[in-house]
Formats: sequence, C-alpha cells, structure tokens
Amino acid sequence: MRTLNLCIDIDGTVTDPYYWLARANEYFNTNAKPQNVCSYEFAEALGVTQEDYDIFYNSCAHAIHAEAKIRLDAKYVIAYLAKNHNIHYVTARDKKYTDITSAWLNKHNLPIRSLTLTGNADKRQNAKELNCDIFIEDSLDNALQLSGAGYEVLLIDCTYNKSLLPKNVTRVNSWYKIAMIAAKRAYDTNFKLKTA
Repeated sequence: MRTLNLCIDIDGTVTDPYYWLARANEYFNTNAKPQNVCSYEFAEALGVTQEDYDIFYNSCAHAIHAEAKIRLDAKYVIAYLAKNHNIHYVTARDKKYTDITSAWLNKHNLPIRSLTLTGNADKRQNAKELNCDIFIEDSLDNALQLSGAGYEVLLIDCTYNKSLLPKNVTRVNSWYKIAMIAAKRAYDTNFKLKTA
C-alpha cells in the first residue's frame, strides 16, 4: 500500500455545505433553503447583490467559521485516512482566517499534516507543491480547474455543483465513498501519482 497525499478543501467539504445559511438568512431577513443554493454564487440564492453579500461575509466571517457544523462522517473518515495517508487542508479562505480555521480543526480533533489558506480559488499550485494524489472538493469550478491540470478530484455532492464531469472528477455522496476510493488508489499498482 502506498501513502497518498490527500488535499482536502474545508468549506462545504469538511463542513456542512449550508452552515452559513442560517446566519445569512438572519442578516438579510430572507428564507433561503439549501435547495435554493444552485451555484457557488451564494448571493443569488439569497436574492442580494454580491456587494451586499461580501459586506455580510466580511463582517460575520469569524463567527460563521467558528460555528460551522462538521459534515456527516467527515471526522471519522478523515481520522481513519490519516492512519495511512497525509492529510493536507487547502482552502480558499483568506490567510487572515488562519487562527479561526486552525481552532476549528482542533476543536473537532481533525488530523492534519498541513493547512494552506490560499486567499483565492486557484489551488493548482498548492496541489503541485503538496504532490497531491487526490483532491477532495465541493466547488465545481475548482474541481474542473484541478482536473484540467491533471489531478484526480473527488467532488462531494452539493446542490450547487451539479454538472457533467470530466473523466478524472468523480462525484461522491459520502465520506465513506471517499475512503473506499482512497483505499482502492492506495492499493492500485497502476495508479499514477501526479507529477505536474
């Protein structure tokens, strides 16, 4: 069995994908539900401008990230994967949220080899630096970008990432499915490690 470098997004992947919605509804006096979130442009689901959404996020980000709920089975599966593989969290969060992000990971006792806050959505360079074997994501745009660079991506299912997917992006419905795919790759002698 080989040791894999697993790159894992945080928001919507390790966290519940809609954890921010209750606070956003309260802030904007709206009643958006998860099924209304049909794209990664969250302002659309709330019926507000992107500028207003950005003001909301910038004023509430620390609270939003601190109170985030963990996705079902993520803690158990990541702990299991960490026994044999390297866990690298790669999030588009701005670097100013490093402390709150680290505190949240520690609060949930999530194993960690490294944590990278990119401050933007382009994670290809991070994947290269971490010698990523599998990238676990919830953002369709990120998944397509990473797969276009040759990385295998597991896209965890959400209402906002529905689309036809290229060959090296696999839609998964649970963290258990992620564990099964990682195990298969670890034992597959024909599995090519990414060297882009």
